Amino acid sequence: MNRDPDVRDRLKVIFLEQNPGLTPSLYAVADLIEQLTVASQDTSGVESMKFALSGALTIGTLSPVNLEICHQVGEANFFLFGLAMEEVNALKSSGFNPWNFYHNNRELQGAIDRIASGHFAEGDSSIFKPLIDEAFGRGDEYLLLADYPFYVDCQDRVGEAYRDTDWWTQMAILNAARIGYFSSDRVIQNYSREVWQISAQ
Repeated sequence: MNRDPDVRDRLKVIFLEQNPGLTPSLYAVADLIEQLTVASQDTSGVESMKFALSGALTIGTLSPVNLEICHQVGEANFFLFGLAMEEVNALKSSGFNPWNFYHNNRELQGAIDRIASGHFAEGDSSIFKPLIDEAFGRGDEYLLLADYPFYVDCQDRVGEAYRDTDWWTQMAILNAARIGYFSSDRVIQNYSREVWQISAQ
């Protein structure tokens, strides 16, 4: 992408080293965070909550934590996409085959073929081989190919919203205003009452 003449002056991809001291700075400057967990698996949403508190919007799958955040900030202020938990479970129980999605979506097929050929790595097809092996050799555990068309459509919605500065700003403000439900104070109060069964002093 950084070498693509159509986008290199507009968009850069930067990989940052793991550095805990850098993270707070990222909260402050991020416009969007991606939470791409398969709907049947739950993960911690702490990072998303911190980004939302700083005004960043979230694009994410229908995982439990994303749905919880979406419920608080409002569906109109969250870019939700993908398979529901019931659909994920049904696909997995019926013998999910990633090749079916590859063969039935020409756009996805083209993207996979370019990645596998080394198109994005100066012809070195070995660089992305682990990614291809994960998707097809190990059965695409996270159903990335099944969620692909939903993700692309949702990214189009993100792009449309981002071009409307007033609309994006309103969503960012509402994210920051409504994310307070996940404050540590409320969590500790809940734990005190429901887990530890102690009363606040």
